[in-house]
Amino acid sequence: LTYVTSTFVVEMNSATDNPMVFAETGEILSGGNFHGEPVAIAADVMAIAMAEIGSISERRTERLVNPTLSGLPAFLTREGGLNSGLMMAQVTAAALASENKSLCHPASVDSIPTSAGKEDHVSMAWLAVRKLRKVIDNVRRILAVEYICAARAIDLRAPLEPSPATDALRQLLRTEVAGPGPDRYLAPELAAAEKLLESDRFAEVLSEVGVTLH
Repeated sequence: LTYVTSTFVVEMNSATDNPMVFAETGEILSGGNFHGEPVAIAADVMAIAMAEIGSISERRTERLVNPTLSGLPAFLTREGGLNSGLMMAQVTAAALASENKSLCHPASVDSIPTSAGKEDHVSMAWLAVRKLRKVIDNVRRILAVEYICAARAIDLRAPLEPSPATDALRQLLRTEVAGPGPDRYLAPELAAAEKLLESDRFAEVLSEVGVTLH
Protein backbone atom coordinates (compact mmCIF):
# COMPACT_ATOMS: atom_id res chain seq x y z
CA LEU A 1 0.00 0.00 0.00
CA THR A 2 2.99 2.31 0.61
CA TYR A 3 4.19 1.59 -2.92
CA VAL A 4 0.72 2.28 -4.36
CA THR A 5 0.40 5.58 -2.47
CA SER A 6 3.82 6.82 -3.59
CA THR A 7 3.10 5.87 -7.20
CA PHE A 8 -0.27 7.60 -7.25
CA VAL A 9 1.16 10.75 -5.68
CA VAL A 10 3.96 10.93 -8.28
CA GLU A 11 1.59 10.36 -11.18
CA MET A 12 -1.03 12.85 -9.98
CA ASN A 13 1.64 15.53 -9.65
CA SER A 14 3.22 14.85 -13.06
CA ALA A 15 2.69 16.96 -16.16
CA THR A 16 1.02 15.06 -18.99
CA ASP A 17 1.22 17.62 -21.81
CA ASN A 18 3.06 16.75 -25.01
CA PRO A 19 4.93 18.79 -25.93
CA MET A 20 5.61 20.60 -22.64
CA VAL A 21 6.16 24.35 -23.04
CA PHE A 22 8.31 26.22 -20.50
CA ALA A 23 7.58 29.92 -21.00
CA GLU A 24 10.31 31.03 -18.59
CA THR A 25 13.13 29.41 -20.60
CA GLY A 26 11.51 29.16 -24.03
CA GLU A 27 12.00 25.40 -24.09
CA ILE A 28 9.62 23.04 -25.83
CA LEU A 29 10.13 19.39 -24.88
CA SER A 30 8.51 16.34 -26.44
CA GLY A 31 7.92 13.05 -24.61
CA GLY A 32 4.91 13.64 -22.38
CA ASN A 33 4.28 11.53 -19.31
CA PHE A 34 0.80 10.51 -20.42
CA HIS A 35 0.97 6.71 -20.31
CA GLY A 36 -1.13 5.18 -17.52
CA GLU A 37 0.93 2.03 -16.97
CA PRO A 38 2.36 3.05 -13.56
CA VAL A 39 -1.18 3.63 -12.27
CA ALA A 40 -2.44 0.39 -13.83
CA ILE A 41 0.30 -1.74 -12.25
CA ALA A 42 -0.16 -0.05 -8.86
CA ALA A 43 -3.93 -0.63 -8.97
CA ASP A 44 -3.38 -4.28 -9.90
CA VAL A 45 -0.95 -4.71 -6.99
CA MET A 46 -3.36 -3.06 -4.56
CA ALA A 47 -6.19 -5.33 -5.72
CA ILE A 48 -4.02 -8.37 -4.97
CA ALA A 49 -3.12 -7.02 -1.52
CA MET A 50 -6.74 -6.26 -0.68
CA ALA A 51 -7.89 -9.67 -1.93
CA GLU A 52 -5.41 -11.30 0.44
CA ILE A 53 -6.94 -9.39 3.36
CA GLY A 54 -10.36 -10.70 2.34
CA SER A 55 -9.08 -14.25 1.93
CA ILE A 56 -7.53 -14.25 5.41
CA SER A 57 -10.71 -12.82 6.92
CA GLU A 58 -12.85 -15.51 5.28
CA ARG A 59 -10.60 -18.23 6.74
CA ARG A 60 -11.04 -16.77 10.23
CA THR A 61 -14.81 -16.77 9.70
CA GLU A 62 -14.77 -20.40 8.62
CA ARG A 63 -12.90 -21.32 11.80
CA LEU A 64 -15.56 -19.53 13.86
CA VAL A 65 -18.52 -21.35 12.31
CA ASN A 66 -16.82 -24.77 12.15
CA PRO A 67 -17.49 -26.55 15.47
CA THR A 68 -14.53 -28.88 14.97
CA LEU A 69 -12.17 -25.93 15.04
CA SER A 70 -13.98 -23.47 17.33
CA GLY A 71 -15.48 -25.65 20.02
CA LEU A 72 -18.62 -23.52 19.66
CA PRO A 73 -22.09 -24.56 18.43
CA ALA A 74 -22.14 -25.34 14.72
CA PHE A 75 -22.61 -22.21 12.62
CA LEU A 76 -22.87 -20.21 15.86
CA THR A 77 -26.45 -21.14 16.67
CA ARG A 78 -27.72 -22.80 19.83
CA GLU A 79 -30.91 -23.82 18.01
CA GLY A 80 -29.54 -26.37 15.53
CA GLY A 81 -31.62 -28.58 13.30
CA LEU A 82 -34.11 -26.19 11.73
CA ASN A 83 -31.73 -23.25 12.17
CA SER A 84 -28.60 -22.87 10.02
CA GLY A 85 -27.21 -19.93 12.02
CA LEU A 86 -24.48 -18.04 10.20
CA MET A 87 -23.69 -20.80 7.71
CA MET A 88 -24.82 -18.76 4.71
CA ALA A 89 -22.93 -15.71 5.97
CA GLN A 90 -19.70 -17.70 5.68
CA VAL A 91 -20.80 -18.96 2.27
CA THR A 92 -21.28 -15.32 1.24
CA ALA A 93 -17.76 -14.45 2.40
CA ALA A 94 -16.34 -17.45 0.54
CA ALA A 95 -18.15 -16.42 -2.67
CA LEU A 96 -16.83 -12.87 -2.43
CA ALA A 97 -13.29 -14.10 -1.75
CA SER A 98 -13.49 -16.33 -4.83
CA GLU A 99 -14.83 -13.46 -6.95
CA ASN A 100 -11.84 -11.37 -5.87
CA LYS A 101 -9.46 -14.03 -7.16
CA SER A 102 -10.94 -13.61 -10.64
CA LEU A 103 -10.92 -9.82 -10.37
CA CYS A 104 -7.21 -9.88 -9.49
CA HIS A 105 -6.16 -10.99 -12.95
CA PRO A 106 -3.99 -7.97 -13.83
CA ALA A 107 -5.57 -5.52 -16.26
CA SER A 108 -2.14 -3.97 -16.90
CA VAL A 109 -0.95 -7.00 -18.91
CA ASP A 110 -3.66 -6.43 -21.52
CA SER A 111 -3.50 -4.02 -24.46
CA ILE A 112 -5.49 -3.41 -27.64
CA PRO A 113 -4.21 -0.81 -30.16
CA THR A 114 -6.62 2.04 -30.87
CA SER A 115 -6.75 5.32 -32.82
CA ALA A 116 -5.66 3.74 -36.12
CA GLY A 117 -2.60 2.24 -34.48
CA LYS A 118 -1.36 5.49 -32.94
CA GLU A 119 -2.30 4.32 -29.46
CA ASP A 120 -0.39 1.09 -29.92
CA HIS A 121 0.06 0.15 -26.26
CA VAL A 122 -2.84 0.80 -23.91
CA SER A 123 -2.31 0.70 -20.13
CA MET A 124 -5.83 -0.39 -19.17
CA ALA A 125 -5.44 1.72 -16.02
CA TRP A 126 -9.12 2.64 -15.93
CA LEU A 127 -10.11 -1.03 -15.96
CA ALA A 128 -7.51 -1.78 -13.27
CA VAL A 129 -8.96 0.91 -11.00
CA ARG A 130 -12.56 -0.18 -11.65
CA LYS A 131 -11.65 -3.75 -10.69
CA LEU A 132 -9.80 -2.48 -7.62
CA ARG A 133 -12.90 -0.63 -6.41
CA LYS A 134 -14.95 -3.82 -6.77
CA VAL A 135 -12.35 -5.81 -4.82
CA ILE A 136 -12.36 -3.21 -2.01
CA ASP A 137 -16.16 -3.33 -1.83
CA ASN A 138 -16.04 -7.13 -1.65
CA VAL A 139 -13.41 -7.10 1.10
CA ARG A 140 -15.49 -4.70 3.18
CA ARG A 141 -18.41 -7.13 2.93
CA ILE A 142 -16.17 -10.08 3.84
CA LEU A 143 -14.97 -8.19 6.91
CA ALA A 144 -18.59 -7.39 7.82
CA VAL A 145 -19.34 -11.12 7.85
CA GLU A 146 -16.37 -11.75 10.13
CA TYR A 147 -17.46 -8.88 12.40
CA ILE A 148 -20.91 -10.44 12.87
CA CYS A 149 -19.55 -13.96 13.35
CA ALA A 150 -16.87 -12.85 15.81
CA ALA A 151 -19.38 -10.89 17.90
CA ARG A 152 -21.77 -13.83 18.05
CA ALA A 153 -18.92 -16.21 18.95
CA ILE A 154 -18.02 -13.95 21.87
CA ASP A 155 -21.65 -13.93 23.00
CA LEU A 156 -21.68 -17.72 22.94
CA ARG A 157 -18.57 -17.85 25.13
CA ALA A 158 -20.25 -16.02 28.02
CA PRO A 159 -19.54 -15.64 30.90
CA LEU A 160 -16.00 -15.29 29.52
CA GLU A 161 -15.28 -11.65 28.67
CA PRO A 162 -13.14 -10.30 25.82
CA SER A 163 -10.67 -7.42 26.03
CA PRO A 164 -12.10 -3.90 26.52
CA ALA A 165 -11.39 -2.98 22.89
CA THR A 166 -13.02 -6.12 21.50
CA ASP A 167 -16.00 -5.70 23.81
CA ALA A 168 -16.40 -2.07 22.72
CA LEU A 169 -16.61 -3.16 19.09
CA ARG A 170 -19.10 -5.90 19.97
CA GLN A 171 -21.30 -3.39 21.77
CA LEU A 172 -21.07 -1.05 18.79
CA LEU A 173 -22.31 -3.83 16.51
CA ARG A 174 -25.13 -4.65 18.93
CA THR A 175 -26.54 -1.14 18.43
CA GLU A 176 -27.39 -2.24 14.88
CA VAL A 177 -27.35 -6.05 14.87
CA ALA A 178 -29.04 -8.38 17.35
CA GLY A 179 -27.17 -11.19 19.08
CA PRO A 180 -27.71 -14.98 18.93
CA GLY A 181 -31.21 -16.28 18.29
CA PRO A 182 -33.37 -18.16 15.79
CA ASP A 183 -32.67 -17.78 12.07
CA ARG A 184 -33.58 -14.47 10.51
CA TYR A 185 -33.00 -12.58 7.27
CA LEU A 186 -29.28 -11.72 7.34
CA ALA A 187 -28.95 -9.21 4.50
CA PRO A 188 -29.94 -6.13 6.58
CA GLU A 189 -27.56 -7.17 9.37
CA LEU A 190 -24.66 -7.69 6.96
CA ALA A 191 -25.38 -4.28 5.42
CA ALA A 192 -25.48 -2.65 8.87
CA ALA A 193 -22.13 -4.19 9.84
CA GLU A 194 -20.60 -3.05 6.56
CA LYS A 195 -21.87 0.48 7.16
CA LEU A 196 -20.25 0.51 10.61
CA LEU A 197 -16.92 -0.59 9.13
CA GLU A 198 -17.16 2.20 6.57
CA SER A 199 -18.00 4.87 9.16
CA ASP A 200 -15.85 6.79 11.64
CA ARG A 201 -17.63 5.14 14.58
CA PHE A 202 -15.38 2.07 14.45
CA ALA A 203 -12.22 4.11 15.07
CA GLU A 204 -13.99 6.44 17.53
CA VAL A 205 -15.11 3.53 19.73
CA LEU A 206 -11.57 2.13 19.78
CA SER A 207 -10.07 5.51 20.65
CA GLU A 208 -12.37 5.71 23.65
CA VAL A 209 -10.67 2.63 25.09
CA GLY A 210 -7.16 3.82 24.18
CA VAL A 211 -6.65 2.06 20.85
CA THR A 212 -5.57 4.09 17.82
CA LEU A 213 -5.89 2.80 14.27
CA HIS A 214 -3.08 3.68 11.87
